Amino acid sequence: MSAPKSDPAEPAPLAAREPLAAPEPLAPTSLSAANINPVTWLATDYLNHFNEAVMLLDQCTSDPACLAELLAWQPKSYREHFAASHFKDRHITLAAYDAADPGARHDLESLSDMMSAVLQATCVAMRAQMAPEEAQALVHSVAGALKPLIARAGAVINGEAANSAASAAAPQAAADTILTRR
Repeated sequence: MSAPKSDPAEPAPLAAREPLAAPEPLAPTSLSAANINPVTWLATDYLNHFNEAVMLLDQCTSDPACLAELLAWQPKSYREHFAASHFKDRHITLAAYDAADPGARHDLESLSDMMSAVLQATCVAMRAQMAPEEAQALVHSVAGALKPLIARAGAVINGEAANSAASAAAPQAAADTILTRR
């Protein structure tokens, strides 16, 4: 008795198939699996560092533990954030960042630097003895100013270049406003 002939149109059984080659680190499927934008090669996960700070700002005047966490907040570059994370695809995220468009990286780094400076100045101010109402006004103002900056950073990550004079000036104007209110 001979073995049944297989139809060439039918796929081979799983056991008979060749193993798939490992995907290139920056292949579209690898980028997608790591939640990296396939156009900019940047990941929005970095913004969690700033979103966490905004959450702490929103809660710090009513919860002393949040104030302590806010005061312990430290700036992290994109590379530092992912290098220190437990994100399983961090090596892909870092390789993609290194290969990303320098203009997009510059825009993101500028926004990141601005948000970090605002948060550091806020932490310095919060360490000073201020009236509860003054502290509440400060954190409310800073959180309100950081949210659009985080959204702008998200837009850069998702492929919207910071190319207009108004959008380029907005982060500096927001920081100037926050830092002169004290």
